Amino acid sequence: MAPAKVTALSLLSLLGLWVVAAALSADPQVLPQPWQLVPPFARELASGTLPYHLGATLMRVIWAFTLAMGIGLALGLAMGRSERLNRWLDPWLVIFLNLPALVLIVLCYLWIGLNETAAILAVTLNKIPNVATVIREGARALSPDLDAMAHVYRLSPAARLRHVVLPQLAPFVAGAARSGVAVIWKIVLVVEFLGRSNGVGFQIHLYFQLFDVAMVLVYALSFIAVMLAVEWLLLQPWERRVRRWRTA
Repeated sequence: MAPAKVTALSLLSLLGLWVVAAALSADPQVLPQPWQLVPPFARELASGTLPYHLGATLMRVIWAFTLAMGIGLALGLAMGRSERLNRWLDPWLVIFLNLPALVLIVLCYLWIGLNETAAILAVTLNKIPNVATVIREGARALSPDLDAMAHVYRLSPAARLRHVVLPQLAPFVAGAARSGVAVIWKIVLVVEFLGRSNGVGFQIHLYFQLFDVAMVLVYALSFIAVMLAVEWLLLQPWERRVRRWRTA
């Protein structure tokens, strides 16, 4: 069976479970049927409220993702190539890997204030250690033969990075990116839930206080749909492309 058909059937099965669970609960205040979300979704979409909050959250995700990937890539590559640097920074990495996201978010809000800088910084700091860990393992797996070839041909550091290092690191970067997006948007929602005045997390907090399950699901599922589109249309095709040379 084609992968697209498998994905479609899997999603339909999940939808079927939702329908059955909603029927068993028999209370739309607890779990509404999927079609009962269409009117509030259309209303929020037509008013512009849903696109506004989706856009705010998406911008935070983009900023945090870009910063975490950039810093994590540089840090992981340096630690993977230098054992001395790795010995010094590995304890820091372990500490930040085990520091709960909630603690980082609260501390950033207390130290910096309830602003956009604190929100993005909290998400970025939480994700950098994960990216650095993945990239460090990729840097350790670089081929010494290719390094020797680059030395023989006297490639400049920039040329060596572009033609020797990055192609080998690409699968690790792709893996870190896919896991990064999945984690970052969830942490962004927590950041918005705790201290922002817009975004999907803020709206979920609002409707949580009103005990409005339908609206919580509308905003949650809307952003999940956006992230699935990013995963299927951008990240998965890119990952297949960067891994292609290994199977060629």
